[in-house]
Amino acid sequence: MDSSAHKFYPVHGFDSREHLEAYFSNKPDMVFGDDSIKFPMECLHHAFSEGHIKGDILIDISPGSFIHHLYTASEYFKEILVLKCSEQCIMEVNKWINTRTGAFDWSHIMECTKFTEGNSDQCQDKDMILKMAITKIMKCDIDNENLTDPEVLPPADCVISASFLDLISKVKDDYINNFRKIVKLLKPEGTLILIGSLNTTYVMVGQDKIHVFRYDEKFARKVLTDEGFVIDHCAVHKKTTDSDLCDYEAFLFIKAHRE
Repeated sequence: MDSSAHKFYPVHGFDSREHLEAYFSNKPDMVFGDDSIKFPMECLHHAFSEGHIKGDILIDISPGSFIHHLYTASEYFKEILVLKCSEQCIMEVNKWINTRTGAFDWSHIMECTKFTEGNSDQCQDKDMILKMAITKIMKCDIDNENLTDPEVLPPADCVISASFLDLISKVKDDYINNFRKIVKLLKPEGTLILIGSLNTTYVMVGQDKIHVFRYDEKFARKVLTDEGFVIDHCAVHKKTTDSDLCDYEAFLFIKAHRE
């Protein structure tokens, strides 16, 4: 597929609200729920509920303004630091945290949480727990070795990167170099969680076709092992719907630690 007309997320960005509505909302025509919401939340619940991943700081570095994957994580870390590429994404998350008019409605995530965790009594508190856990939302620049330059963040006990590498990389070397920057945020003994889509070339956000770096499970595994990581768990979820909005074949979840 000719990608010359595709927009590049770090340069052009995209409308964060249109992205949320198309891929993470509760609208009847939103067909990605099993793939973009349920699958990563189930994997994260399983990873955290084992009790081995916890600590003071979790850093999330993901595109757009989605936060649903952090609901489970918020119960295991004192602070969550969120890194975003654009001011619009930061404003969207802040609008939700501060319960402002027009904030994106994540209430449907409560139903997914009930199904995933089987604990309906505490579901109503999860919004507040997550909002209190997110202590900082910062802009990051992928062109810098220190993504948050000039500020240096404390090393994290866990770093979650959901679909970020997919959107900020054009070729294999880009992916590897960007991976190295992200893992610099991690403590030597910390846990890395990667969520991405396999064999994808584009994602539509509104009228914009956004470039996605195409890779397979074998490539992702090799990057981690070549960079000194041990893969603790890997899951692949084949797509459950056909849509012209995105051409992914499957979603990938990897939990790993440095050897």
